[in-house]
Amino acid sequence: MRALVARPGGRAVWRAIPAPPSPGPQGAIVRPIAIATCDMDRPIGLGTTLFALPLCLGHECVAEVLRVGSRVERFRPGQRAIVPFQISCGTCAPCSAGHSGNCASVPPISMYGFGVAGGLWGGAIADELSVPFADAMLVPLPEGIEPEAAASIADNVSDGYRHVGPHLPRLIEEGRGEEVLIVGAISPRHLFTASVSLYAGLAARALGARRVLFADARASVRAQAARLGFEATSPSELGGRPTAALVVDTSATSGGLRLAVEQTAPDGICSSVGSLHANVRLPFMTMFGRNISVHVGRTHARDVIPRVLELVVDGRLRPEDVTTRIAPLDDAVAAIEDHMRGESTKTILTASG
Repeated sequence: MRALVARPGGRAVWRAIPAPPSPGPQGAIVRPIAIATCDMDRPIGLGTTLFALPLCLGHECVAEVLRVGSRVERFRPGQRAIVPFQISCGTCAPCSAGHSGNCASVPPISMYGFGVAGGLWGGAIADELSVPFADAMLVPLPEGIEPEAAASIADNVSDGYRHVGPHLPRLIEEGRGEEVLIVGAISPRHLFTASVSLYAGLAARALGARRVLFADARASVRAQAARLGFEATSPSELGGRPTAALVVDTSATSGGLRLAVEQTAPDGICSSVGSLHANVRLPFMTMFGRNISVHVGRTHARDVIPRVLELVVDGRLRPEDVTTRIAPLDDAVAAIEDHMRGESTKTILTASG
């Protein structure tokens, strides 16, 4: 079968690799029909991360089920499903507690599309993908939702939501959730794309925030945020007395996280996507004096996806509004290479048939 391989320098190539073997009793073989780029794919493809190249790219997709194992009960060939980017069994202690990103049945941080670092599970930009725990992992695509609209729910949409969903309803109830601040890139040369930031803003608005202040150093990203109805500004313009009880840090830098903490109001929450840096410096006395809670960590995608889908089905959250390009899967090489070098926020590849 074909699989798209990312090579150093933002290059991509189709390679012929062995197709997945027949699924085990709990597994399924699926055909990705809508595959989305992740915010990390650009820096990965440009060779600026710890993820070694070459690797099979892609970890956000909606897929059609092709074959299922003998013990699979919820899915049959022909069904469409969202495939979470993390591998999880659904039955171990972490999975049972809602922590599917730390499933104990597989090696730590097992996920599609990250090469050796995520385990050799393959990438989603391919003709087929193996899902080892079909009943636990796959989430049926609701009727009326197009695959290309839902592809990024496998990771980035859910990642954006999880910074807002657990906190904003309570803050609104307390009368402190009117404003949400999102801190994105603090440098115009930032390589990570901005979809998690934009999805977080859409989730905040869907859950009742009246004002979404969106700070990003890149003019093109600010323009996209403004088109979505956010109040766009540059991080350098932030200052004065902090007013946001909920601040989302998607900067992936220590300086951005520090800025986000400094902009969090007393008794507020700063939720961060984290970064690939080994160490960061935080204004600890500011955190202590204001009684700020800071959360840094990975998403548990499988547990968040159903909550995201509720908002999508209700029409309150439209992930497709963030998409900047849709291209045929057969044109993946050109589309991905353009994505690596251009300003596209979210590229979706769609399979025919």
